Amino acid sequence: MAGVASVRPTHFVINEELDRQVLKATEKSDEEALAKIPENIFKVGTAEIKNRRPVIAAMNAKGRSYHQVDYVPCYRSEAGTGNAMAFVY
Repeated sequence: MAGVASVRPTHFVINEELDRQVLKATEKSDEEALAKIPENIFKVGTAEIKNRRPVIAAMNAKGRSYHQVDYVPCYRSEAGTGNAMAFVY
């Protein structure tokens, strides 16, 4: 059974570079790459990125793969606020 999700990598302030790093690590099932992200990066809602580590570990244990459909940084202001959205299964 496949799961479908929309994931918000970075938000309240969007960081596209970090988002792409996290999405690439998730696509490669690279738990180590996610573990190396410095703790001070996880501010406000962006801390939800930490939830990917156990998901990747579970997917690796079951031999499952990740498929990204799209990534859309949804800006609300010129200051960079908004939500980045990734659509995956």
